[in-house]
Amino acid sequence: MKIAVVGATGLVGQEILKVLEERQVEFDELYLVASAKSVGQKIKFKGSDYTIIGMEQAVALAADFAIFSAGGNTSLEWAPKFAEKGTVVIDNSSAWRMDPTKKLIVPEINGNAIEPGDKIIANPNCSTIQMVLALAPLHTKYKIKRIVVSTYQSVTGTGKDAVQQMMEERQGITNGMKVYPHKIDMNALPHIDSFMDNGYTKEEMKMVHETRKILNDQTIGVTSTTVRIPTIGGHSEAVNVEFYSDFDLKDVRNILEDAPGVIVQDDVKNNVYPMPITSHGKDEVFVGRLRRDESQPNTLNMWIVSDNLRKGAATNAVQIAEFLIEKSVVS
Repeated sequence: MKIAVVGATGLVGQEILKVLEERQVEFDELYLVASAKSVGQKIKFKGSDYTIIGMEQAVALAADFAIFSAGGNTSLEWAPKFAEKGTVVIDNSSAWRMDPTKKLIVPEINGNAIEPGDKIIANPNCSTIQMVLALAPLHTKYKIKRIVVSTYQSVTGTGKDAVQQMMEERQGITNGMKVYPHKIDMNALPHIDSFMDNGYTKEEMKMVHETRKILNDQTIGVTSTTVRIPTIGGHSEAVNVEFYSDFDLKDVRNILEDAPGVIVQDDVKNNVYPMPITSHGKDEVFVGRLRRDESQPNTLNMWIVSDNLRKGAATNAVQIAEFLIEKSVVS
């Protein structure tokens, strides 16, 4: 078993290595891949030093899996080259998500959709993953009519430079590299990714299209507002979901408690509810503040939190590889 991690020096790449170690994924060869400026650098993993290699060398090595976290343009250029060598590419960028010939996978929901011929598999957007993981079992029981979601997203979703900007602003340093168009510390930016002609950002429209694709239901109405806030540790979402069928709150709670990868934290009398600070470093999706929307029938309010670098990116990608190995889709 040969595994390549493409973008190994980035935040998600580093998290992928942590997840591989924590989940004790077995492999014979590990290739750490990054851009030309990083080639030759060394990264320590499980007590050994690994030398960063470039793309062309990595392609030639024909790994069984290549977990990509190197940006959309890089993926568009290089993922097909890896795939031509027989490597299964699991891609964290948005490059392939809405390609009708590519699967968009959250293993707990639609892992069985993967077929032996799938050589490029898309990892969904971090905000989408945590939302659909909580909603999928409810959709099965009650059928979702409409979702209204507002997100509160960690700066780690933008990368190392964004974290540095926030930390420097916190120290009063304002003349460094500026990732965001405004100050992020002590602020909230209703602006993630670029704005589109319809007034929504690409991030907001990703949640619309990806949710429908993963749940395999193009009839679901989805509207989203995504906001960047000065936190590290995870993304939070206020989700208002309208069903076609009425529900019982106890049943909702039971369904969520039984859902794989979901932990219910909903004891408001004791101030227990999901928070980024407690989700940090964990693989689960945390759900709380379960309550009826009293303004209309068949509608539920919920609060969903998950570490965007873990289940929102690295863990989900590694889980896809584990799923393929376990199901012998790839050997």
